[in-house]
Amino acid sequence: MISNSELILNPDGTIYHLHLLPDHISDTILTVGDPARVAQVSRHFDSIEFEGAHREFVTHVGYYKGKRLTVLSTGMGTDNIDIVMNELDALVNIDFMSRTVRPVEEQLRLRIVRLGTSGSLQPDVPIGSVLATEHAVGLDSLMQFYPLVETGLETQVGTALQATLGLPFAPYVVRGDDLLREQLGAGAVVGNTLTCPGFYGPQGRRLRLDVTPADYLERLRNFHHESGEGEFRLTNFEMETAGYYALGRLLGHQVLSLNAIVANRATGEFAADAGAIVDTMIERTLQRLA
Repeated sequence: MISNSELILNPDGTIYHLHLLPDHISDTILTVGDPARVAQVSRHFDSIEFEGAHREFVTHVGYYKGKRLTVLSTGMGTDNIDIVMNELDALVNIDFMSRTVRPVEEQLRLRIVRLGTSGSLQPDVPIGSVLATEHAVGLDSLMQFYPLVETGLETQVGTALQATLGLPFAPYVVRGDDLLREQLGAGAVVGNTLTCPGFYGPQGRRLRLDVTPADYLERLRNFHHESGEGEFRLTNFEMETAGYYALGRLLGHQVLSLNAIVANRATGEFAADAGAIVDTMIERTLQRLA
């Protein structure tokens, strides 16, 4: 049995942070960072059967062209993704009554699609495009606490980036689900996303504080790693994708990160109407899911 302090349930039987019961989610889950963006997705649904909210976690469940979908807001950062991924998995793969993990043959594999905003690192990834993440690179510390196993290429890229940035640790690198990317990422730019543990310094933004190293953005933009699989470069950055991909691998779920490019850090531009770019990404994703 999993103890009360590890698997925390609320008095109504819901999982601790998300405040959801197993029946409250579908097998396909769309996640967004901003709680207000949940309604931006669910307004396209034909019907909504459930709405819930607790802290930054807002959930709508409904039907789009006959397909049952869940939309869930996560807030920002891989610390929140740690909560979301573990609690979503618990909802489908732990029996709350017996407080035990379900047998392997009864475990479910979720499809989780992040619909987020992102800034481009490269001048040839323009504002207005949608980018489907092939590999995610984590600059955060989340995977210091989990037994993530990386492939040879993933380890090579992490080691090379550590040397390029002069970091005291090697970033973790995880490839996302190829099938999900092919199904939902058609027409999108395919790239490698850097997940940062902050919005300002970790993404090279300078307001009143300097960033170290001073040429941080240039090092990221010019980073290249050659291997038998081709050239690896970083295309964009945000704050969640690596956490999704790593925990998805560990827990056995299919995960894809779709990124609406609303800024280009190489050119210094920001989208005049970021909401319209996000709307286009949402509508295309829903159509492909249906």
